[in-house]
Amino acid sequence: MTLVAGVDSSTQSCKVVVTDAVTGALVREGRAVHPEGTEVDPAAWFEALQTAIAEAGGLDDVAAWAIGGQQHGMVVLDADGRVLRPALLWNDTRSAGAAAELIAEFGAEALAQRTGLVPVASFTITKLRWLRDVEPEHAAQVAAVALPHDWLTWRLRGFGPADESTRGPVLEELVTDRSDASGTGYWNPADDGYDRDLLRAALGHDAVLPRVLGPTEWVTDEAGRRVGGGAGDNAGAALGLGAGPGDVIVSIGTSGTVFAVSEVRTIDPTGTVAGFADCTGRFLPLVATLNAARVLDAVGRILGVDHDELSRLALAAQAGAGGLQLVPYFEGERTPNLPDATASLSGMTLASTTRENLARAAVEGMLSGLAAGLAALRGLGVPLERALLVGGGAQSAAVREVAPLVLGVPVVVPEPGEYVALGAARQAASVLAV
Repeated sequence: MTLVAGVDSSTQSCKVVVTDAVTGALVREGRAVHPEGTEVDPAAWFEALQTAIAEAGGLDDVAAWAIGGQQHGMVVLDADGRVLRPALLWNDTRSAGAAAELIAEFGAEALAQRTGLVPVASFTITKLRWLRDVEPEHAAQVAAVALPHDWLTWRLRGFGPADESTRGPVLEELVTDRSDASGTGYWNPADDGYDRDLLRAALGHDAVLPRVLGPTEWVTDEAGRRVGGGAGDNAGAALGLGAGPGDVIVSIGTSGTVFAVSEVRTIDPTGTVAGFADCTGRFLPLVATLNAARVLDAVGRILGVDHDELSRLALAAQAGAGGLQLVPYFEGERTPNLPDATASLSGMTLASTTRENLARAAVEGMLSGLAAGLAALRGLGVPLERALLVGGGAQSAAVREVAPLVLGVPVVVPEPGEYVALGAARQAASVLAV
């Protein structure tokens, strides 16, 4: 049996799976937690990675590995390969002003054409502009910019500061993949190249950027094992799920993501759809919503019930909840872009205002918010033939039953699994075949 390893280094934790390279069957796994917060010392991620690898039985018998991870985070290195400051994570919003500045300087439509993205605080380019303006002493020392999974791959391959590694601070050995590069805001999916004019406009000077590996390209670690380019978390999940053109993945977590595998690039000057790439050579247009499973949490608290009982109540009501409608913008909304919006409940009559209808309205309202993401993808011509429903919210019986009615496509609910890590393992298996 040939074994491969896949890693999911997410915001909350690090998961490692070791699988059979041929069948994909899970052989063993490990896990370690990450620190909380939107600003984290990357050393904590590397420590967690090593802990999770040890819990998974190590890599000695593994032929290849790859790392998937949270997108957009800013890891800046000096010429000696040292991390200059704690990494800013995707969910750190301090660079919102920088995003607005970049849009004003270059124009939303021009940026969408050049990078597939209209900047928001999540994207790396805005964090680099923030660094330039707020911490110029750190910005001036930046010799290389990496994303979380790029940096972890580099370190696990044996590179790093001279006193912390065996292979030394060779910045040119930083590698990434198309999916994660496409979330930076300074990579062009049309020609698979970096837009260094945008990088310089953000940071103030040029810097080493990770080499973008193709879908089956590989490098080696110090033990000679093959190492794939890795993936951003959503692209890794798509690969782990085996998603292809026509599939749309609807992930229902605290927030929601709707992303589809597409053969063609999308360009959306409104910024509603982020024109990401995937890790197979295709594209992964994505829509994010702020309100997903926590809509069910909020209504469950009002009714004083757990998720199972909320689901039972919702299924006891008729479709349409007797006219009761919940607009689920409890924390504003990103899609549509209504940051100051609030939730509202309408259609209340003596007949419609029941516990069952309120539960049903919560499920339908949450799914309607996600359906807006599908509508945005359809509006750009992305083919949507079936939805793969994943995340904690997908475990609700009511969500599974109501979803096809609201989303307007057939729905498949895969078994729960570590799909980002499994996608990375699948990529590792693919590089063994070339």
